[in-house]
Amino acid sequence: MNSETILGVNVTPLNHKEITNAINQRIKAELKSTIVAINPEKIIKANKNQELLALLNSATYQIPDGIGVILASKLRKGALQSRVTGIDLMERLLELADTERYRIYLYGAHDSVVSKAVQVIKTKYTNIELVGYMHGYEQNTNKIIRDINNCSPDLLFVALGSPRQEFWIKENMDRLNVKVVQGVGGSFDVLSGKVKRAPKAFRNMGLEWFYRLMTNPSRFRRQLVLPAFLLKVLLKRKENSPIGEPE
Repeated sequence: MNSETILGVNVTPLNHKEITNAINQRIKAELKSTIVAINPEKIIKANKNQELLALLNSATYQIPDGIGVILASKLRKGALQSRVTGIDLMERLLELADTERYRIYLYGAHDSVVSKAVQVIKTKYTNIELVGYMHGYEQNTNKIIRDINNCSPDLLFVALGSPRQEFWIKENMDRLNVKVVQGVGGSFDVLSGKVKRAPKAFRNMGLEWFYRLMTNPSRFRRQLVLPAFLLKVLLKRKENSPIGEPE
């Protein structure tokens, strides 16, 4: 599978359905898969941290989570089709698990959050086999790995925040007896109802970031990453002139 490279970071040029189907095929083929979300903030961090850059590029799938990544691809006449957000892909994989009877495990967030997310998932996906969960404040990694492996999940969702969750996945993947591991950031907060997601109209227009800024103005400094990121992409495109083809 070919990836598009934006400022050195690989991004998977597949939509929700294509990635879900590809993951399902890999599960049935007994292949391990890791999924990380890519957004402008993470790309900028990776450009300053070679260890993070290598980690992101080593994943099986790097989903284009941020609208800025899509805009960057369009500026470069790239192949990215649409956003694939972490929460949306997680829900697609939950639907897949419900249909295929795959076993899932949730790890991360506060105990009250992850336990509520478990209740919501079991209510919404009545055939799902949710075999275990653990909050993200457990310090004993051996205990965490042991509990996950004892539950024998097919899919593991890790919500430790970025880049902590990506490093955790990379460091422990060889010890985990699972087929798929996805870093899902704050998705448990959304599933549990603790955090309200932007209305669908904002999401469809790629303005989820703007909604979060309106409802939480303290995010202003973080949002400044987007114009800085796009400027860097434009400058890189000029360096690669005349046509600015994908790297």
